[in-house]
Amino acid sequence: QLQLVESGGGLVQPGGSLRLDCAASGFTLEYYAIGWFRQAPGKEREGVSCINMSGRNTNYADSVKGRFTISRDNAKNMVILQMNNLKPEDTAVYYCAAMAYGVGTLSSDDYDFWGQGTQVTVSS
Repeated sequence: QLQLVESGGGLVQPGGSLRLDCAASGFTLEYYAIGWFRQAPGKEREGVSCINMSGRNTNYADSVKGRFTISRDNAKNMVILQMNNLKPEDTAVYYCAAMAYGVGTLSSDDYDFWGQGTQVTVSS
């Protein structure tokens, strides 16, 4: 069974950092572009960041540029989202998604399957 599992969410104060991991189970992640998305209560899901299969090309939403960094470790079958200088408006459920043989986009419609999500709460 093909699965993506997110981990690393939690409660953090404004200005703090969190690292989110997206681990693949049942398949080899290196053949997939990966996107991170988030959905806050009452809001639509939005693209946060994406990375292509090789890891050489990345993209970020304007709201997180300079604060979030996406990377991948294909040997560990994992993609990481490092989030620094977190703000209350970053509070959301964060999902990773996989796109087979894709380049990665910030459009949720382009992805083939999704993880269950992990909650990130930024609050003092």
